[in-house]
Amino acid sequence: MTLYTKMKIDFSENVIGYSSIGIIASTGIGSIAVVTSLMHGNGFLHKFMVVITVIVCNTHNAAILTIQKPKLILDLLLLSVVVNSLIIIVNGLY
Repeated sequence: MTLYTKMKIDFSENVIGYSSIGIIASTGIGSIAVVTSLMHGNGFLHKFMVVITVIVCNTHNAAILTIQKPKLILDLLLLSVVVNSLIIIVNGLY
């Protein structure tokens, strides 16, 4: 089994607990991404990165609040973590 398959099975069995941890993780990493984006100015690119962060984090949170399937919630959590981590890394490079 792949790591993703193991995570999906475990997430499906404990969706309520992992969802609450996911909200904290997604929002926390998203807030760091917003701060690092705005530390370098407030031009169009910086505002665009903030919008992307807000969209990804809110989509994940909305999937939890509207009680979507656990696979979708996990996929959106992983997407949120990856996108926000990339934004943090890109902003850290300059």
